[in-house]
Amino acid sequence: MSGRTITTRDLLFIGFNGRVIAVDRADGSVAWKWRPSRRGMGHGTVTLLPDGDRLFASMMGYTWALDPVDGRELWYQPLKGEGQGIPTLATMVSSSDGARLAATAAAAQAGAAQMAH
Repeated sequence: MSGRTITTRDLLFIGFNGRVIAVDRADGSVAWKWRPSRRGMGHGTVTLLPDGDRLFASMMGYTWALDPVDGRELWYQPLKGEGQGIPTLATMVSSSDGARLAATAAAAQAGAAQMAH
């Protein structure tokens, strides 16, 4: 991938074989990969919900919130006692709210990256 700043609009998110992979839509290069830190969870079907400043991933009765720009795990919810199955994910954030949240998060990361240099 080039040295350009990547935003969520530049990425395709793939849930595959217990992992989440973000691929640059322009050239197909891998921007980041995420695998759950919990043991025994490496092969489930991953359901994804991109939602503004969060990418929600759910599999085998567990749910995570990831940062969609860098794949960092933000939180984890085991949903104890609910069992396993194929999850369905939904939020009430509208697409305009999601775009605004994503733009705010991208701007904050870009500012932090410039301060680090």
